[in-house]
Amino acid sequence: TDTDTARISSEALHQLYYDPNIENKNLAQKWLMQAQVSPQAWQFCWVLLRPEKVPEIQYFGASALHTKISRYWGDIPTEQYDTLKTQLFSQIARFASGSKIVLTRLCVALASLALNMMPEVWPGAVSEMVHMFQEEGGEVDGRARCLALLELLTVLPEEFQTSRLPQYRKGQVRGALGREWAAVYPLLQQLLRQPDSPPLVKARVLKCLSSWVLLDVPLNESEGLVEASFTALSDPELFDTAVEAIVNTISQPDSQRYVNTLLKLVPQVLQLQEQLRDAIQNGDMETSHGICRIAVSLGENHSSTLLEQVEHWQSFLALVNMIMFCTGIPGHYPVNETTSSLTLTFWYTLQDDIMSFEAEKQAVYLQVYRPVYFQLVDVLLHKAQFPTDEEYASWSSDEKEQFRIYRVDISDTLMYVYEMLGAELLSNLYDKLGRLLTSTEQTTTWQHTEALLYGFQSIAETIDVNYSDVIPGLIGLIPRININNVQLADTVMFTIGALAEWLADHPVMLSSVLPLVLQALGNPDLSVSSVSTLKKICRECKYDLPPYATNIVAVSQEVLIKQIHKTSQCMWLMQALGFLLSALPVEEILRNLHSLITPYIQQLEKLSEETPNPSNKLAIIHILGLLSNLFTTLDITKQEEESGENAPPIKSAPPQTGPNPVVVVLQQVFALIQTVLSKWLNDSQVVEAVCAIFEKSVKTLLHDFAPMVSQLSEMLGQMYSTIPQASALDLTRQMVHIFASETNHFPPIKALFELVTSVTLTIFQQGPRDHPDIVDSFMQLQAQVCFWFLISFTLGFSLLFRVLSLKFPEAPTVKSTCFFFTELIPHCADIPPVGQVVQEDGKLLLLAVLEAIGGQSSRSLMDQFAEVLFCLNKHCFALLTVWLKEALRSPGFPSSRVSDDQKDTFSQQVLRERVNKRRVKDIVKEFTLVCRGLHGTEYAADY
Repeated sequence: TDTDTARISSEALHQLYYDPNIENKNLAQKWLMQAQVSPQAWQFCWVLLRPEKVPEIQYFGASALHTKISRYWGDIPTEQYDTLKTQLFSQIARFASGSKIVLTRLCVALASLALNMMPEVWPGAVSEMVHMFQEEGGEVDGRARCLALLELLTVLPEEFQTSRLPQYRKGQVRGALGREWAAVYPLLQQLLRQPDSPPLVKARVLKCLSSWVLLDVPLNESEGLVEASFTALSDPELFDTAVEAIVNTISQPDSQRYVNTLLKLVPQVLQLQEQLRDAIQNGDMETSHGICRIAVSLGENHSSTLLEQVEHWQSFLALVNMIMFCTGIPGHYPVNETTSSLTLTFWYTLQDDIMSFEAEKQAVYLQVYRPVYFQLVDVLLHKAQFPTDEEYASWSSDEKEQFRIYRVDISDTLMYVYEMLGAELLSNLYDKLGRLLTSTEQTTTWQHTEALLYGFQSIAETIDVNYSDVIPGLIGLIPRININNVQLADTVMFTIGALAEWLADHPVMLSSVLPLVLQALGNPDLSVSSVSTLKKICRECKYDLPPYATNIVAVSQEVLIKQIHKTSQCMWLMQALGFLLSALPVEEILRNLHSLITPYIQQLEKLSEETPNPSNKLAIIHILGLLSNLFTTLDITKQEEESGENAPPIKSAPPQTGPNPVVVVLQQVFALIQTVLSKWLNDSQVVEAVCAIFEKSVKTLLHDFAPMVSQLSEMLGQMYSTIPQASALDLTRQMVHIFASETNHFPPIKALFELVTSVTLTIFQQGPRDHPDIVDSFMQLQAQVCFWFLISFTLGFSLLFRVLSLKFPEAPTVKSTCFFFTELIPHCADIPPVGQVVQEDGKLLLLAVLEAIGGQSSRSLMDQFAEVLFCLNKHCFALLTVWLKEALRSPGFPSSRVSDDQKDTFSQQVLRERVNKRRVKDIVKEFTLVCRGLHGTEYAADY
């Protein structure tokens, strides 16, 4: 009975809220969710709303009502609409003086009812709501009735925003609600302007306005309320809700049509400046933040419209200056203020609007606004300044991180502003920095110098400054900076790094800055900035660095041996050295490599003799990583390619050039690497680090790696045969990709490919579930090789084990397997063995694909399965027609939720599409929803 269900619901709710046993809580939650959507919910929810029930139980009853109305509207007979409406009105009236959370849920339920009945069945819904609650009588006092009505009117537009009404109904209901604004506006206006309205009522009115403007209520139709909202800003109790109401109103996209109303708002915003200054003086961050939000909202959303009103240019300029004041608000972000960051987007918007004007009009506006933007640069650089050392030391790590992000935002803004101000901005910054560094009259703080350099760095990082005539002067000023602080030193480094391309065109200036960078390398506090700057210089200026190479290598070696830097910076440093050595003659490269690598080789030899443990494992991986990163960038082929058009590319270089230096080193250490592997073969991280050395070398050297192919193929085969690892397959893929078509290297590559294929198929036979990474890499390997090469092996080529990979729960493995099949199937016709295996095992493949679509695999993978299906349809149409018919004939396959008619429709739709892959993906998505019982539900809405 309804009473029994209500009693059980009460007990379940008690368990959910108060039972300490988590299993009981989960069971209770599951039962309550089922009860909420059950047919009995219509009856027992009223029992749960009875006065003697506690608020938690009443709340569940109200929520159950809302769930039924919003999601199962079709279950309600038409003749019960009015009864349900009356009951809800009655309950809302009763709870107007009761629990607030229950009242809100009941209001949401009535709002959902109204949205489902509007406009035909309940045409004047909002007017009737207002009328019902304005009537005298009953036990509920007028204030409680008024608050209940405001709650109902507030949740109505909110419920519309989240409702799942069909699209055509949404348009109808939005129009009906828009017409109902005429009934809401006078009520809100009266309550807001009434002197005796309590603050709570006024706050609810403002909240209600915020809610209704989301429906794009015309700005001119809410003008009076917006004006009253500005008045409410002087009341501390109403300030926050008034700010939200004003910001929401003027942020609506439609409001830009109402130019006259917008023009009236500008002076109202400007009148807040005195209140803003008082708030800042009194340290009232909430008030200053709210007023800035209003000013920025008006400027950001309507700058284009207000710029066009030429006769009002002065008032808009005053608004711009008010926003400038907000940008430069006193104090350090984020400790003393959190407002200035709000304004940055406005400056982008205003600049875009000005720069979008045609040339003549733009020139007029630039006369007014270029000085404003120069002022903005000064303000931003002031805001970017670090606080005093003592103050900064007192900040939390979170505050320091927020400040770092804030400075990045300022940097992005400066870069954007450069588009408007151009070269004059760099000259401006240079003049200021010059005056600062050469002035004898005033003592300058490092913060001021750092901020100006930061401005240069922000622009030079992304803008081509090669034409600028101030950069030589800047490079000349840098050595004059008294670097007595880590933050300043960091910015000096990053500025030099940002100018690396310029230095490549002006190598004579390298001698001014390189000593600073090399000196900074020895400071662990400057690790990131100094190493990244050296890497940029070595990459961009490598052909001008040979005179400095000995010194750079020596300093780098010293800091590496002293272990000054963390692992990632050590890797960057090795990459920098790789770039540097690439430009040297081969003999010098080998000599430098010898001195650079020998200490690590000796250390690795010692480690290889030790018993494996976690400590020496990290040391081994570190050394292997250093070698990998060095070989990633050490590329002498680019030297020859870049040295001139007449220089032959390395791929056809004469034999007398000798082996590549990287190959020489690899051959020297090969035996040592094998020794390391023999002890660490069962450790995937060490194996991965070993493979990375060769993989990065192969990618960099390409065909120059040829002398290593035979011995590396042999080693990879031994590795993989002993303990199969995904990294070995990935390296094999690189080798196959580059050398498989070369006759000289075909035998070892073929032997390696045969071996890893044979070993992997053994894994498949024994059960591949524990090795998804290996299956993933194996499928990628097979998909990438040429299929004439694949089928040239006598391996008993079968799809059976590969089909099993489609059933893995790991998405990357399934994606690689699907990719393999989409590469294989198109060769059905031109390669007979492929056609034969597809004919023999193709039905197994189709069954696996259908199982996945039927619900066995994640919905996120349906596009990949659809591509396999499309390939089968395009290249094996006759076979697919038979297979589909046979497969879908099985009862309950691929899902018990689909009927025979639905399966027939799916089959016909798929077979019809042999050209449009996108359409097949849509068909599969639709069918998988049906198979999973999700078609037409809210879960499918965003799919």
